[in-house]
Amino acid sequence: MDRAVVAVLVLSFFSGTVYSQTADPNPLALSKGTSEPNELDQAIQNLQGKAAELKTYQARVQYVTRQPLLDSTALRKGVLYYAKSNNRSNLRIDLLTLQQDDEPEQRYVEQFLFDGVWLIVVNHQTKRVERRQMTEPNQPVDAFSLASRHVPVLGFSKMDDLRKQFDVTIVAEPENTAFQHLSLTVRPDSLYKDDYTQVDLWLDRKIGLPARIHAVTTEEDVHEIQLVEPQVNKGVDAKIFQVDVPKGFAVEVIELEKRRSQDPQ
Repeated sequence: MDRAVVAVLVLSFFSGTVYSQTADPNPLALSKGTSEPNELDQAIQNLQGKAAELKTYQARVQYVTRQPLLDSTALRKGVLYYAKSNNRSNLRIDLLTLQQDDEPEQRYVEQFLFDGVWLIVVNHQTKRVERRQMTEPNQPVDAFSLASRHVPVLGFSKMDDLRKQFDVTIVAEPENTAFQHLSLTVRPDSLYKDDYTQVDLWLDRKIGLPARIHAVTTEEDVHEIQLVEPQVNKGVDAKIFQVDVPKGFAVEVIELEKRRSQDPQ
């Protein structure tokens, strides 16, 4: 999987948060035949509400990939920052270390920055920078929506959209647990049918936002992401989102028209 897509996957849980307040004034879709939301409806409504309130977010990231067929496990650690204002957003994810199987943890730096129009990927191992235009300058998209076609969880814009792609259930957890567990099984006609078979999502009851995601691909690979020590709406220094290209790094610029010609149809 493309590393840039994986990086944005880390917080794509909140996809559509910029637009959720205007796209649907009443995003909660009640179950048929009921006048009050059931437990699942309420869980998704609460998540949508918390995501819509999100202005800034930062956390430590622990990202594990397991490939059973190769008997291989990789652990990446890093940090992320997100800020939203006036329907514009910025996302920065720094993956800083890598541990392969039982080998010692080593420094392995990749940085991903997105400002609503441009995705910038800085690879410190290859000393390359890629600036990839993702949309028209006057049509910025939310940072967490960037990889929505490629990520295992969409459904935080409208619940109806979520249920078109997944069969969603609540998994019973022990009483007084700090997390609420949602299980998402990919539907046969889902956009994700060729990518994922199962996604499990744990919501932090205290802040109402995702804390852990576990996704199984059609190739039986496992992606597991944990967001540790989240800080919600406590402010993020704008300088965090500035990019300083290290001296000697090669820079490739892929503008939108060129990217469209390269993308498969």
